Amino acid sequence: MKREAKLNKQQYAYEVIRSRILNGTYGPGQRIVIDQIAKEVGSSSIPVREAIRQLEADGLIEYKPNSGAVVSTINEQEYLDTLSVLAVMEGYATRISAERIGDQVLNELEELNQQMQKALEEFDFEQFGRLNRAFHEVIYQQCPNQFLLDTIRRAWQRLDSVRRSGFTLVPHRAKHSIEEHAQLISLIRTKAPLEQIEAYAREHKLNTVRAFVNRKPNSSFAYLSSI
Repeated sequence: MKREAKLNKQQYAYEVIRSRILNGTYGPGQRIVIDQIAKEVGSSSIPVREAIRQLEADGLIEYKPNSGAVVSTINEQEYLDTLSVLAVMEGYATRISAERIGDQVLNELEELNQQMQKALEEFDFEQFGRLNRAFHEVIYQQCPNQFLLDTIRRAWQRLDSVRRSGFTLVPHRAKHSIEEHAQLISLIRTKAPLEQIEAYAREHKLNTVRAFVNRKPNSSFAYLSSI
């Protein structure tokens, strides 16, 4: 029972810290105060430390000399590198999902893409980002490679912790993302060759990388709700 209670407290601390990182409450580089969190979640410091180790494995927390545990930071080159690797992984994940996708899932994808268009028209870019993530999650629900999905989601988490710290939308990328989604749906519906579907999904992600690189010079490290 003690071990179960300890695990429950550790998991609770993990969820509390993780959610605060992903919603921007804890920004990149911010120190995680273990004693304060332990008091908030009603536990000793041990479950919190173990939760932090788990978050470190997820890439959301890192240790720095003289600071201890802090929210992971990522520079522009690391951001681009992560997106580029995601392009390869998501292209392959889409390929091995495509042959398992039927009309019901395709209709769901079309509905999500229509909702993305509505969110864009209303300039609701947070909703746009949520719908975009849901679009790709629906595809990956058909993916038989769980290790690949776990790796993709960990990379998403790492980027989420950065994107939520006040970045601006890359101009015009959202509109093109919707168009590319429609083309991807068409390729899957018409049973295009799997290598063509993989290449298109990979380019869809790489187009975001290009949009980031080519953004206006005076723009900040940009928020990308369409990745």
